Amino acid sequence: MTDPELAVVEFVLTVDLYNESDDFDRDDLPPAYRTPFWSDGRIERPLQPTENAAREATGVERPWEAISGLMFTDHDDFSGTLSFTDREMAEKWYHDQTDPERLGGNPVLAATLGEEFEVDYELARERNRPARADRAFIDALLEEYFDEDEKEEMLDLVDVRAPEEIEMTLDDIVLTEQQEGEIQKIVKAIEHREYLAEIGLREIGKLLFVGPPGTGKTSVARALAQKLGLPFVEVKLSMITSQYLGETAKNVEKTFEVAKRLAPCILFIDEFDFVAKTRASDEHAAIKRAVNTLLKSIDEVSLIQDEVLLIGATNHPDQLDAAAWRRFDEIVNFPKPDAGMRAEILEVVTRQMEIADFSPTEVADITEGLTGSDLRLVLREAVLEALTEERTTLTQQDLVDAVEEFEERDTLKNLDMMDGDGDALIAGDGLDGHDHSHD
Repeated sequence: MTDPELAVVEFVLTVDLYNESDDFDRDDLPPAYRTPFWSDGRIERPLQPTENAAREATGVERPWEAISGLMFTDHDDFSGTLSFTDREMAEKWYHDQTDPERLGGNPVLAATLGEEFEVDYELARERNRPARADRAFIDALLEEYFDEDEKEEMLDLVDVRAPEEIEMTLDDIVLTEQQEGEIQKIVKAIEHREYLAEIGLREIGKLLFVGPPGTGKTSVARALAQKLGLPFVEVKLSMITSQYLGETAKNVEKTFEVAKRLAPCILFIDEFDFVAKTRASDEHAAIKRAVNTLLKSIDEVSLIQDEVLLIGATNHPDQLDAAAWRRFDEIVNFPKPDAGMRAEILEVVTRQMEIADFSPTEVADITEGLTGSDLRLVLREAVLEALTEERTTLTQQDLVDAVEEFEERDTLKNLDMMDGDGDALIAGDGLDGHDHSHD
C-alpha cells in the first residue's frame, strides 16, 4: 500500500458517494476535491473522477498508475474516468487503510464510515473550509457583483485573498500573551456567534492592531484568516485618494458590501491613522466624505449579524482621535520584540535552515530594536551571502556579520528616527506580557 494509492482511492470513493446522495452539498467535499469541479462559480452534479481531476485534487501525478494494481479499480481510456469494479471491495480496502484523523477532514466519508471510527460527521463538516472561501467562488462573486470597469477600479482599493493563498500561518508567528488571548477570544466568538446574538452581545469583533512597522500586524491578520478558513479582504486607506478611484465614498461602501457578500470573512483596514489625518486636514471634500462614509460603515458592520470580522491596523496610534478609537472594541498591541521573543522568532524562521553552532540567544542579544520583519531580512542576507560562496549550510558568524551589515544601512537609521519608531514600546516593557509561545 502506498500513499498515492490511498489518496486516489479516497478521491474516487468520495466522488461516488457524493454523486449518489442529494443530501450532500459542496461544503461536504474537502477543499482540494472541489478545486477541479468549479465552473462559473458552481459545482454541478454529477462529478466526473477523471485522471485530470484526480491529479489536481490529490497531487498524484499519475493517478491511474497509482491504483491500477488494485483488484477493484478500472479506467476508461477514452474519457480518462477512474472507477471501481467492486465498490464494496473498495470501501473495505479504504476502511482498512484509513484512520480517524483522515476521515475527520472528509465529511462525505465521515458520514459513511465515521461511526465505526468514532468520527462525527457534523464535526468533520465544521472543520471543512466552506466552499464560499474558495478562490473560484470568490472570483465568480466579484464577476457577478461588478462590471468590468468597476472591478478594475476596486482592484486598486481592495485585495481579496482566499485562505489557500495565504502562506503565513500562526505557527510561523511568535505572539505575545495578549495577542494569543485576543485571537482565542475572537475564535470563540466566531464559533459561538449564534449564542452571542441570542444574549444580545453584538458589539464584538472589531479589533485595532497597534504597533510600529514590521511587528506582524498584517501577518497575524492574514494568518488568522488562514487558520479560520475565511476570505481575507484587505484595504489600504491611502488608496482612496488615488486619482483613478472616481467616486471614493461609493467605493468605500462597495468595499463593505464585498465583505458582507463574501461573509464570513475578515475585513482588514490598513493605515487606519489616515482617517484621523484626513479629518484634521484641509483635504478635498470628496475625500472627507469618503472617510465619513468609512466610519459610518464600520459602525454598521457586525461580526454577529454580518459575519464580518473587522481588523484595523495603524503604525501611528498617536494620530488617532477619539472618533477613531471608539469604533473598536479591542485594542491589540504589537510591540517590538524583546530579546526572548527575538530568539524565538529566529528559531521559527530558521526551522528549514542548516546553521552550524546556531545560538538564537546570541543573535537576539545583538539585535535589540529590530522587528520580526527586520530579523527575516537579516537571515535573508546571511543566506544570500553564503550562496555567493556556494554554501547552503550557514554558520553563526554568517548571522553575526549579517546583523552588522543590516545595522549599517541608512534605511534602518532613518526608520529609527521617524515618528519615534526607534523608541517604540518593547515587548515586556509593561503594557502587555508574553510567554514566548506561539499558536
